[in-house]
Amino acid sequence: MAEASAVRNGRVSDYFALLKPRVMTLVVFSGFAGLYAAPGAIHPFLAAVAVLCIAVGAGAAGAINMWYERDIDAVMDRTRGRPLPRGRIAPQEALAFGVILSLLSVMLMGLALNWAAAALLALANAFYVFIYTIWLKRRTPQNIVIGGAAGAFPPMIGWAAVTGGVDLQSIALFALIFMWTPTHFWALALYRQIDYAKARVPMLPVVAGKAATKRQILLYSLLLAPLGLAPALLGTAGIIYGLVAAAMGGFFVLLALRVLRDESDRAAKQLFGFSILYLFVLFSLIIVDRAPGMLAPDLLLASSWIAG
Repeated sequence: MAEASAVRNGRVSDYFALLKPRVMTLVVFSGFAGLYAAPGAIHPFLAAVAVLCIAVGAGAAGAINMWYERDIDAVMDRTRGRPLPRGRIAPQEALAFGVILSLLSVMLMGLALNWAAAALLALANAFYVFIYTIWLKRRTPQNIVIGGAAGAFPPMIGWAAVTGGVDLQSIALFALIFMWTPTHFWALALYRQIDYAKARVPMLPVVAGKAATKRQILLYSLLLAPLGLAPALLGTAGIIYGLVAAAMGGFFVLLALRVLRDESDRAAKQLFGFSILYLFVLFSLIIVDRAPGMLAPDLLLASSWIAG
């Protein structure tokens, strides 16, 4: 009896692993930030439903991604422990699991919130599965540049769940993650280059070499730093956010310069870790700035600076 229970528990954990919980954490957090920062009111229960739909939709796309990439995952050290390469879940079960969850998340978002948010969620899932996973990842070193758009949709989806549409402020949140994604994954690819080469995935370091990848990381970090200020300039966040974003954007560029000069993998690992912190802090401040009593002082301070 205990053995059967252990097997059932293991199966639950395997299906949960299919949802890529680490990736889902960032997706949920950025989606909630977009929802919380959006103008207008939403019932807390509906807000929870919207975040749940974003989480389930992202997890469903991750499950389909694991189904399609099970051959790659089997040869990469970083992914060989996933449920499909280990044979703990049948491929057809993983595919059905992902497709059903994806459809359910989109339908629930449309019925409970609005169909604009549901359409964006469906677009994000389709983009991740068909554009990134199936079309781009194995064909071009620009896979993460174009395909990274899938991971940039969540704050826009959260925003649309409240407002019923898309505007410049939500597009700026999308652009922030879109521009962040290449630097984040190229830093990882620099010290996981052998892994990607074994799997024949044409990540930029494998195809163009480390020197070219480091130059691209610096270029994208230079574009990312000013883009990080957009939420403050557009009124989505306040002065506190703007100051922190400026400081962290500058430090991001400094780390990219260190990666450019470093012959080891140490600087790349530091940049990869900091990139996670960068996005977490910025979206945390967007939430904090929208909390009651936080944004108004920022606006007053900004007004006094302009007047002075």
